[in-house]
Amino acid sequence: MSLAMSNQPGADYCPMTLEDLRTPCLLLDSRKMDRNLERLKGRAAALNVSLRPHLKTAKSVPVARRAMETPKGPATVSTLLEANRFADAGVTDILYAVGIAPGKLDEVIALRTRNIDLTIILDSEEQAVAVAEASRRSGQPLPALIEIDCDGHRSGVKPNDSEKLLRIATTLIAGGAIFRGVMTHAGESYGARTQERLVEAAEAERLAVVDAASHLQAAGMPCTIISVGSTPTAHFARDLTGVTEMRAGVYMFFDLVMAGIGVCSKDDIALSVLTTVIGHQREKRWIIVDAGWMAMSRDRGTAKQAIDYGYGLVCDLSGQIVPDLIVLDANQEHGIIAPRPGSNASIPDLKIGERLRILPNHACATGAQYDRYHVVNGNSEAVETIFPRFGGW
Repeated sequence: MSLAMSNQPGADYCPMTLEDLRTPCLLLDSRKMDRNLERLKGRAAALNVSLRPHLKTAKSVPVARRAMETPKGPATVSTLLEANRFADAGVTDILYAVGIAPGKLDEVIALRTRNIDLTIILDSEEQAVAVAEASRRSGQPLPALIEIDCDGHRSGVKPNDSEKLLRIATTLIAGGAIFRGVMTHAGESYGARTQERLVEAAEAERLAVVDAASHLQAAGMPCTIISVGSTPTAHFARDLTGVTEMRAGVYMFFDLVMAGIGVCSKDDIALSVLTTVIGHQREKRWIIVDAGWMAMSRDRGTAKQAIDYGYGLVCDLSGQIVPDLIVLDANQEHGIIAPRPGSNASIPDLKIGERLRILPNHACATGAQYDRYHVVNGNSEAVETIFPRFGGW
């Protein structure tokens, strides 16, 4: 079985090069990934908090094992499919960091009966009632965190709404569930454009959960977990006093959005899409490749940043960036490579069949298009192995 068609590392693997792969396909630079992983592990240790990596970006057991502190976790997931897959791989300490829907509680219970310490999150009394009822019905007390709104980005209870916080916690405890503490996600940090603003976002995130926890603790409610998390704030937090853990996900691979924010450099981006030149429109200064929006995703996250990279930034086969050459536009299976508008970039003379790598806007969205990573090391064109990847809910 050829590497291009295999979904598993190991016995089916036969060494190949990037020239042998069917395109488009997903490449993962193990050297860059490991460097990114060690960078955040070091920050967590320096800030005296546990690191609970968010596995939603990678959705891959081999990557998870490199990212977690131990083979059993801790870990964060965004779907119950992820929770089940990582539980099957031996991960037992899991936070399901999306507000719980009552219809998913039976699956949560099933996971916990497998000795998986799965914690859920919520931000309403209605959810707390459902969790308490499910706990009583099943005889399986379900642990939960209250989600705190630290910046108006998405969900959560305002940190100073002590009455609502206490009602939710009381409903959980009185109903037979387990209240474990509070968590938040500084989603607005993705819109920051300066280091000063990122530091401010990290401190606002910290203060939100610490203040919420203080209201609860003053009323006698336990808060054993006080959790913060976003890739930008994880890298720019200066002080996490009062916090027990940090969460982040896209830091494993990084992407052009993170580079645009200033969290990483473009050289830190470990994920790319391998594509093949399939045509030219020379009068328009276009190169046509076989990686369209199905391969790159429709995410246009750099459009609002200082530099817009279209659907991705072009690199040569060894991973060296071709300055100002981007995927300017995309159809379902066609990518249009051209100079970035406003630049003086020249068009390389590429033959039909030549191969390129494209750095993605958003690693999570691009990765979701694939079921495997072809793992390379640095600028080597040899494929080391395959890491399986899964998707769905």
